Amino acid sequence: MDITHPGTDTKLCYNESYRYSVQEVRPLEPIELARIIVDLASDKKGENVILMDMRQVSPVTDFFVIVSGTSERQLKAIVEHIALETKQQHNIRPWRMDGQASGGWVLLDFGDVVVHAFLPERRSYYDFEGLWREAPVMVRIQ
Repeated sequence: MDITHPGTDTKLCYNESYRYSVQEVRPLEPIELARIIVDLASDKKGENVILMDMRQVSPVTDFFVIVSGTSERQLKAIVEHIALETKQQHNIRPWRMDGQASGGWVLLDFGDVVVHAFLPERRSYYDFEGLWREAPVMVRIQ
């Protein structure tokens, strides 16, 4: 059980030893969340991970994270890992998840950060990097 002190970002956290500890809680900046998602995608061996800065080219979101999985199973593992770890580590859940690994494209919408996870053939077909070529690439992990 967590108790947040009114008017502050200080949270009292109940732990198993029946004591309370104090920890500062602050919301993540969109760029921080995007970089965390890049790392999480890499943890599951996502390929060709790209972080694109969409702020100057799209009013809808600040960042795209684009990642490829080599199989449906890997794509599903990448997406589930991102959703689970952002929830467990930062109490952030995607607003919406759309698509399925079996369809070759899964979208996780975190608001300011949108994750596109593709199978390689779907990624080539939709060519987001080409479509949004005006957006600067901030991170590229092969």
